Amino acid sequence: MPQAAAFRRSPAQVMRLDRMGCSHPTRLSFLRQLLRRVEAEGWAFDRPVWDMDARGVGRAVYRMRTPGGSLSLVAFGHDLPADQRSDRVIATAWDATFALFDGTPDAADLDRLAANVPLQEAGRVTPRELSLSRANRSVRLFNHVVERLATGRQPDETMLRETGYLMRTTAVYGSGKFGAADRAMIAGRPALSAPFQAEMLSVWLTRAFTTDLVEHLARARGGDRAVRLRPDLRRGLGVGNSTGLGMAPFLVRHPVLLNNWMMAREEALARVRAQETADAATLAGFHTALAAAVQNATDWQSAHPIQQTKLGDLQGGLARLEKFVATEWDTAAPHPWDTLWRWAQAHLPMEAQEALLAAMLEPHGDLIDGLGACMQADEEAHFGIDGTMPVSDLRAILQEHYDWAIHTDYSDPAHCARFWYISEEKLEPRLGERLKEDGANRELPLDTGRQAAALWHALRNEADDTPVARLLLAHPEHRLITRRAQIAARHPFAEIRDNLIAADMLPIDLLRCKLAFFGATRFDPRSDRWVRISLFQDAPYPDDLHREDAP
Repeated sequence: MPQAAAFRRSPAQVMRLDRMGCSHPTRLSFLRQLLRRVEAEGWAFDRPVWDMDARGVGRAVYRMRTPGGSLSLVAFGHDLPADQRSDRVIATAWDATFALFDGTPDAADLDRLAANVPLQEAGRVTPRELSLSRANRSVRLFNHVVERLATGRQPDETMLRETGYLMRTTAVYGSGKFGAADRAMIAGRPALSAPFQAEMLSVWLTRAFTTDLVEHLARARGGDRAVRLRPDLRRGLGVGNSTGLGMAPFLVRHPVLLNNWMMAREEALARVRAQETADAATLAGFHTALAAAVQNATDWQSAHPIQQTKLGDLQGGLARLEKFVATEWDTAAPHPWDTLWRWAQAHLPMEAQEALLAAMLEPHGDLIDGLGACMQADEEAHFGIDGTMPVSDLRAILQEHYDWAIHTDYSDPAHCARFWYISEEKLEPRLGERLKEDGANRELPLDTGRQAAALWHALRNEADDTPVARLLLAHPEHRLITRRAQIAARHPFAEIRDNLIAADMLPIDLLRCKLAFFGATRFDPRSDRWVRISLFQDAPYPDDLHREDAP
């Protein structure tokens, strides 16, 4: 069998924002990794605390017993006035607030959390907490479900599928924020070693809380007439999320982590393409995954013009793909998966190509799931600069990895139209318009392309054998991009190969790429700077774990 490397896509093709902004979740996404571990290790679930009144105000505890100890989501329900409900990060009150607790909380822990978790940023938590989050009801659908269940009827299926969630989180904080456990404290624990496992567990248990809450409110209102959500309707509900610019710089600030995520996915695709044959079981799994992709594209709704265009590309592309698979794809010929992929690259828009990638990976778990262990990163090990590197080597790195940037004229307003900065009010990243707004003097160093071009020009008059250390001694302003370039030389998927301060740059492309690795679906941009998505839709619930008919 040919080596998988021969089938791997190049960083120049993969690391462009227009393609990254077409990313789809795959079986390597972090929520899928969590669910596989939960199943493989036989985690046990219970709900030791449920103290909610008829308005949905109170507290609950959802506990997962893992081989490494217990983890508990502590949930608080609130009576939120309509005029205080907001998905914006500047909100100060929510319908529900949560903390993921390391262990099983006792009464004192619950009282401490009750005094702090509802305050979110204004409160403080401890290293016993692994994440802090909050959520708001999708009011119209939430109330519809409660009303229907209270009168003994099931909610409208079309409404449920169109929205896909009853609550949406507006932030899920981890990694040391507001006093919670730092990433280094949990990275060595198998249950939490993959990226964002604490956050994914928090969202998964939040989903259970949400469906429990609507059934509780229905019983409080309807008494004996009330019914529970039908299992298939319950399964079709996920947790919504509203995400804005605060998430966007993450992929720039963590180049080694980004490389490992992208490399794992690209290696998975290459392994599948390298397969010489396709057996009946794998083909059946692919057809199931493709049908699910088509259904997802049909259910997927968005009012944003950019996403509407992408949805048209996706739906039309998948229709062409279905026809090709049914009538023209010779699965008995050598390397059928590579044949399918090459056809897709020639005939499908990028949205449909990336959807096909996810469908091709889906039936190949035995071949690719182990790559999930390669998606974390010890970034501290990559901090140092090699000062002994000769300038000739640095030039070669810039030519190979930054050719997209080093010949751009950044004095052209179109190429430097934006600047990234930190909001003084919420300490969150924001994007300013350079020619219209003040604040460019506080610009964040996320302009990697412009930095690379500046370094390229600084090297023009340097002798080939000049050590990088000597250059940086005279020009310390190039330290950051020199470090990034040396990282990119070792990690080819570390750098986004696009101008992040250009007038036509779409921040939602950054958001979608990261959220797809989380496992998000139903991307619905509300502008070019924030997006709503769904997590865990159609996934099992914790109380499905030991049922034979669980999905």
